[in-house]
Amino acid sequence: MTDATAISISDLTELATEILTRGGFSHPQGAAIARTIIAAERDNCKSHGVYRIEGCLRTLKLGKVVPDAEPVLLQDDSAVVRVDAKSGFANLAFELGAPVLAEKTRKFGVAALVINDCTHFAALWPEVEALADQGLAAMAMCPSYATVAPSGGDKPLLGTNPFAFGWPRAGDTPYVFDFATSVVARGEVELYRRAGKQLPEGWAIDADGNPTTDPEAALSGAMLPFGGHKGSAISTMIELLAGAMIGDFTSDEALDFLGTTAIAPRHGELVLAFDPARMSGGRGNPIAKGEAFLDAIAGQGARLPSQRRFAARKIAMAEGISLSAAEMAQLHDLHARGLAAVD
Repeated sequence: MTDATAISISDLTELATEILTRGGFSHPQGAAIARTIIAAERDNCKSHGVYRIEGCLRTLKLGKVVPDAEPVLLQDDSAVVRVDAKSGFANLAFELGAPVLAEKTRKFGVAALVINDCTHFAALWPEVEALADQGLAAMAMCPSYATVAPSGGDKPLLGTNPFAFGWPRAGDTPYVFDFATSVVARGEVELYRRAGKQLPEGWAIDADGNPTTDPEAALSGAMLPFGGHKGSAISTMIELLAGAMIGDFTSDEALDFLGTTAIAPRHGELVLAFDPARMSGGRGNPIAKGEAFLDAIAGQGARLPSQRRFAARKIAMAEGISLSAAEMAQLHDLHARGLAAVD
């Protein structure tokens, strides 16, 4: 990276927190958002890194998120944990609900965390990785706002609808994958637009339903689901499970509520957790068996998902996070001018 600046993870987290709190977020909200953003930047997930700070502030500036929301934990004697995010960002709500979800998972073998009325911008791997680090397997999913056309359709109806999975590994980083059910995350299209680059073919259609490689036309048209009808079906499943089933917005409802895709979407989130020891019922060691299977994959020369991310994390923890001059300039501008620096 040319004209790059190395900054420590702790310093960048502090800077991001200050930008968000000076912009109007309460410290608990701003700090939780910053932790998620810097975790992505640390792992070289640029599409969910520091460039998302501006979008969080824009969402606040337009009055579409409650900056000092205090999420409320709701639970009973079932395996379902619910957190009402109170129209704040999902990050603090997850941090509140995750310990209770882990406790219920160990009690019942399987449990669910439902987050309602939240604003969401982040990847889902932080959620499943946090649970995998506690020895639990986990899945996370959520709708978005309507930016993806269903297979065979020509208008946006589905969201990018990410899905993540985490599996614990003894003495190693967990097995984690996280992907949008669109061909690519919307943030990637935005990065192409900012770089003045054309999209690969097969990513998007324009407002008239015609294939396009122009990121501007894609952002005003629709992205496409990965794998054609298969990705479209998985995305629809997420709309049903993490939208309709939990009593929250589907992606078309989220877009109607917001009226724009220029800010973070509002919807719910569903996290499912499993205790491998309880689920196996004493039929062997599930972690050891899983490890043997993952070793067999790696033994063929295949790369396990998230390995590049974990490698980037190792470098960042030793050498700091590398940001371009333009990225640093924007951060300093946001720090100095707050919401006035946001279009």
